Amino acid sequence: MTEKTSNIIFDSIKLFVLIFLLIITLYPFLNLLAISFNEAQDTAKGGITLFPRVFSTASYRTLFRLPELFTGFVNSVLRTVIGSVTQVFSCAMIAYVLSRKSFPLRKPLSLLWIFTMYVSGGLIPYYFLMRSLGLLNNFHIYWIPGLTSAFTIIVIRTYIIGLPESLIEAAKVEGAGEFRIFMQIILPLAIPVLATMALFAAVDHWNSWVDTWLFNPKKKELTTLQYELMKKLSSTNSSKAGKLGAAAKRGSRSGGTTPKSIRAAMTMIAAVPIMLVYPFLQKYFVTGLTLGGVKE
Repeated sequence: MTEKTSNIIFDSIKLFVLIFLLIITLYPFLNLLAISFNEAQDTAKGGITLFPRVFSTASYRTLFRLPELFTGFVNSVLRTVIGSVTQVFSCAMIAYVLSRKSFPLRKPLSLLWIFTMYVSGGLIPYYFLMRSLGLLNNFHIYWIPGLTSAFTIIVIRTYIIGLPESLIEAAKVEGAGEFRIFMQIILPLAIPVLATMALFAAVDHWNSWVDTWLFNPKKKELTTLQYELMKKLSSTNSSKAGKLGAAAKRGSRSGGTTPKSIRAAMTMIAAVPIMLVYPFLQKYFVTGLTLGGVKE
């Protein structure tokens, strides 16, 4: 077998594997999208694959009439934006300090942060800590605990260590202080890794619902979209369904919606906004991970 034939066979296998992975990754999402836009009674017959058989927007119209959905969407957007920006900025400041060889505590503090990646304080001590800080029934619970992230700090610190030290020395010769060096030299040069970490933080904030359930369950004005999704998925599966379940049942009788179509539509509403962020940060994604994850 010649080398050219071997390369063709190898490329064909790679292409087959990638297509297979693409199909099994995209199919569940496209199937849910088709179900969410299909007429509910027709969906109950089964057989929906990639396209709706009888197009209908009844599930989305039912969901968008719920006031808590709009409140949850606004709170999710706010916590995602505020939480991501503050987390990346604070972690970048800590990472810059830990990257300085002149800082005597950089090694013990780095080890301390790495230690927190393997050992946590536990849920109950964490709850009492948040309560003692006055963060229960408070919007600030969504972003203050995330100001420091060991993973983010370590990745950004590794990236900063790889930057030319001569740039920082030249700035110091010109009279620049540490904060000015950080703001005007380090941050612009670290945009790829900052964008990557911001994407990770945004996905984490957008998908989180446990903190709402633990710390803000009785505050309707502080609910989040993912928490509402969790409640709706539970209620549509329960015989004690709430307003949404009643609406779904009424819709079902009239051919409008069913619990299955409601679940599909709710999943789409929760997933699509964060997916729209990826194209804007994709060009930084690979560069940020590669340069931040390898130390030469």
